[in-house]
Amino acid sequence: MTLNRLFFLAGCLLMGGMLQAQIADKQTYLSDFKKELTLKWPENRTLNIVFHGHSVPTGYACTPVVNTLQAYPHLVFHALKAQYPYAVLNVITTSIGGEQAEQGEKRFKDDVLTHRPDVLCIDYALNDRTIGLERSEKAWRKMIESALAENLKVILFTPTPDLTESIMDEKSPLSEHAEMIRQLAEEYHIGLVDSYQLFKEKAENGEELQKYMSQSNHPNSAGHSCVAAEVLTWFF
Repeated sequence: MTLNRLFFLAGCLLMGGMLQAQIADKQTYLSDFKKELTLKWPENRTLNIVFHGHSVPTGYACTPVVNTLQAYPHLVFHALKAQYPYAVLNVITTSIGGEQAEQGEKRFKDDVLTHRPDVLCIDYALNDRTIGLERSEKAWRKMIESALAENLKVILFTPTPDLTESIMDEKSPLSEHAEMIRQLAEEYHIGLVDSYQLFKEKAENGEELQKYMSQSNHPNSAGHSCVAAEVLTWFF
């Protein structure tokens, strides 16, 4: 058990017993950050949002095409600047196509924390199927705890669809990884963008998920727009 994990549990006990696990409150979690987005020169400062993960936040469409400006990090950037015209804002992607969470954790200090993010988003579940739940969870915990030790705001992402799996199958690998990520967000009381649930609800309503995909495991611009809209609920 890591030191940060021990501090987390100790804090719960000091509050009079184990706190009920739940994700952070959307209305308050980024309230300080949202306030800073409204500040004008000379009171403002440079603000950084970092998206860390695999090919999806990188913008891979039908491989090897990379539609960077249609990927959800840049859609979020564009929307935030439209909403907050005085903000000095950077949206930085440290994602690498084909990477899974263990690889992302190994470069976390050098490639992510060096950008001094105010808000950190993590999206690795699609590729974490190659290493399994146990190893994936361990890597996610290391990244989360390293970020929280730096007082960063963290938002976890469940996976976007893979058409080779049924999104209605609760026992599928992606479904199990999505549930693990939900539990981590609740345990650490941090943010969650539940992309998997978003697309599952579309399938339950009779929509064909193919229209949101550029290939079996990469969203197209419509799919990225759906994810970006959900991300923005944390900022507006």
